[in-house]
Amino acid sequence: MVNYSQFLNMLPEATLVLALIIVFFADFALLRSPRKTFTLGVLTGALLVCQLVPCFIAQPTDAFGGIYVTSPMVNVMKTILTAGTLIVVIMSQTWLRGGSQIVNGQSSTSKYAGEFYMLLLSTLLGMYMMMSSGSFLMFFLGLEMASVPLACLVAFDKHKKNSAEGAAKYILVATFSSGVMLFGISFLYAATGSLYFDNVAETITVKPLTIIGLVFFFSGLGFKISLVPFHLWTADTYQGAPTPVTGYLSVVSKGAAALTLAIILMKVFAPMVDYWEPMLYIVVVLSITIANLFAIRQKELKRFMAFSSISQAGYIMLAVIGNSQLGVAALTFYVLVYVVANMAVFTVISAVEHNGGSTMMSAYNGLYQSNPKLSLLMTIALFSLAGIPPFAGMFSKFFVFLAAVGGHESAPFWPYFVVFVALVNTVVSLYYYLLIVKAMYITKEDNPLPAFRTDGATRLALTICTAGILLFGVVSCFYNWIANAAL
Repeated sequence: MVNYSQFLNMLPEATLVLALIIVFFADFALLRSPRKTFTLGVLTGALLVCQLVPCFIAQPTDAFGGIYVTSPMVNVMKTILTAGTLIVVIMSQTWLRGGSQIVNGQSSTSKYAGEFYMLLLSTLLGMYMMMSSGSFLMFFLGLEMASVPLACLVAFDKHKKNSAEGAAKYILVATFSSGVMLFGISFLYAATGSLYFDNVAETITVKPLTIIGLVFFFSGLGFKISLVPFHLWTADTYQGAPTPVTGYLSVVSKGAAALTLAIILMKVFAPMVDYWEPMLYIVVVLSITIANLFAIRQKELKRFMAFSSISQAGYIMLAVIGNSQLGVAALTFYVLVYVVANMAVFTVISAVEHNGGSTMMSAYNGLYQSNPKLSLLMTIALFSLAGIPPFAGMFSKFFVFLAAVGGHESAPFWPYFVVFVALVNTVVSLYYYLLIVKAMYITKEDNPLPAFRTDGATRLALTICTAGILLFGVVSCFYNWIANAAL
């Protein structure tokens, strides 16, 4: 007989399901309301703020025979991803009201605001389940719960063909990568006789069957994180998706997949560390280097940020090389800083796009002349992504580098080599981030984008992100919170 009280051990997930139900019925109640978009946005934001509480205070628990497990570290990441989703909800208000096409006097996207919020919460729920999985079965279900709504979000702007094209590429590659991952999981099941993480970790040994399973599993999840060579979908999908959805894809989805991969590699595949660490060396070097070289050539900002996110994924996975608790803490702190910096960039892109600009880099020529405050905030966010002090991005990169070399005192060459390559690429990334700064401040433009005033939602999102960029690196309590959870 099922003990339904175990659902109380899944408090973050249970409250998120409740939030989904509330938004669903609120959407029906506000069907003909002219303020439907704003009201649903406020409601969803309030529910996400309430959602932060169970994520923050939840203790280590398990449910249903260990298929669901959680820990302080997982709860910290849930808190970070929930906060990132809240920022997406805030920044999306302008886009939802403006829309891509006006039908019968109403924005085409405003009409479906309820569906947008429900898809957003459904994706977050899938990421929760994926991070709290105690078996490969629960992990795969959570992964698909996150992937399918994401494809719908990418295709949300149905009046733009790029949106449908990006969603088609995303779902096709997602389907293929899921098949590859399931193939790898089947090898692991054949070798160990179990899908539970603890049982697999206890019985797994190095043999051809488990090595193939490891490679296929890593390849499937590498797609979610946009690691090279599993990255080819990223630029087209980022360009086609609505700008708020692109921001969500670049930070929230990536953070959940990165932590899950780190936990599984360190926990389940711990006896095979001599096999997966060399794979990480190669993938990290390729991701950071190739993405940086391609980013230099981009003239469209969302494609530019796509290759930037591929490079950032390489830095995130650099923390896993150390195979230590410090590495998990560094990874999580990097995601926290990356959320606020990247969302600040996408909020500015969305504001410029909504006020008569475009997503081409040329639209930012001379932006400082007409919109100096927006240019300043964009510069701060880009400097943080590049790792320039005193912004938080510098501290996140420092902790990642420290974690990568911290656990390899006996054989230091390869970790140090990978960190050296990452440091060189940090200089390269500074160059292409400065291309945008150059366009805003130095490139002369006779007819720059006219001055405009952003709405309250955009200003609130930018305020939250900028505060995070300035404070997360110099106020130690944020890193201490994460480090204590990792211990």
